[in-house]
Amino acid sequence: MTTTGPSTNWAGNLAFGARAVHRPRTLGELRELVRRSDRIRALGSGHSFSAVADTDGDLVLLDALPTRIDIAPDARTVTVSAATRYAELAVALQSAGLALENLASLPHITVAGATATGTHGSGDGRGSLSAAVRSLEIVGADGESSTHTHPGAVVHLGALGIVTALTLDVVPTFDLRQYVHLGLALADYRTHLDEIHAAGYSVSLFTDWGSDTGRVWVKQLVDGSPATAVPGARPADGPQHPVPGMPTVNCTPQLGAPGPWHERLPHFRPEFTPSSGAELQSEFLLPRAAAGPAVAELRALGPRLAPVLHISEVRTVAADDRWLSPSYGRASVAFHFTWKPDLAAVTPVLGAVERALLPLGGRPHWGKLTLAGRGAGNYERLPDFLTLRRALDPAGKFGNRFTEALTDTFGGSPL
Repeated sequence: MTTTGPSTNWAGNLAFGARAVHRPRTLGELRELVRRSDRIRALGSGHSFSAVADTDGDLVLLDALPTRIDIAPDARTVTVSAATRYAELAVALQSAGLALENLASLPHITVAGATATGTHGSGDGRGSLSAAVRSLEIVGADGESSTHTHPGAVVHLGALGIVTALTLDVVPTFDLRQYVHLGLALADYRTHLDEIHAAGYSVSLFTDWGSDTGRVWVKQLVDGSPATAVPGARPADGPQHPVPGMPTVNCTPQLGAPGPWHERLPHFRPEFTPSSGAELQSEFLLPRAAAGPAVAELRALGPRLAPVLHISEVRTVAADDRWLSPSYGRASVAFHFTWKPDLAAVTPVLGAVERALLPLGGRPHWGKLTLAGRGAGNYERLPDFLTLRRALDPAGKFGNRFTEALTDTFGGSPL
């Protein structure tokens, strides 16, 4: 069914160039659409800030397809339809006594879109969201459906076909408490970084890099242990928002109130606008050993960063084996930047950040802003992925300018 759809991404910084937008109601309709199209891409929640989901061909919205949340009889996996949002999936799993091991900072995003771009949460022992993917159901270039389990296909950038369902690993449900710690000196953070990120199940540092201090969010398992102290910081005595001055009602409960995993792991409640709303975003994942030097580099850039930032967040992510995951093959530290919505002012500062972080091994998040695709060379399995792409989509039906720029640079002749 051809329909009207979103004209821009979530942030409004990208206008979609699709010649038509489609919302098929059945898998058969989707297969026929893919079969007859010469150029087609799927769009999830539109939360990407890059052109990864854009196309000059047909754009497909999958939210009218039948909803699936099918828990396996052994309660070890769940199969979900691609357009399912994490907030919906979490409620269904919780009602069955199950959970995902981790969630991103906002639950508003779709499962298919988040895993396709390597989105993650936080935690020393917690992998990216794509690490939970057991298999993908994909409509390929011939319009037929097939199941893929290859680790190279999971973070696929939409370039291998239209994902219609995913099977994810699940775990028994668990409860968390959330605490915020204020006034941490960045010098102390750098010195005690490993200790701080080991203080909870999921830990985040927030700072604007322009001051000498930051704030730490600690999400701790409810196991009877007292709240973990953060060296050099003081516990908050009231609710906080990651972006100073924003309404704290938008955030998940803090001050140690216990609650189920899906109501504590995200920073933001699903019924409210996440983060600041009007913003741009960039993110770079570095080897864990590069965390200290990166903190020093960013603090030195603080006078330039602070005026154009809403906030910056630092998280840790466990290694995984997904070829295009930003944490592929290495324990990682993620430096996230939530910029004010002024691209002209942000661009030169983003350039300075890239010059600081890319030489340290920084891999840019596929769904965030970068300058001219810089940093893709830090993905050592990218050439292998492009070979896989040519095998599954030799005519480039699922390509776009974003993926073709990668092919031009790292994969030989463009498709």
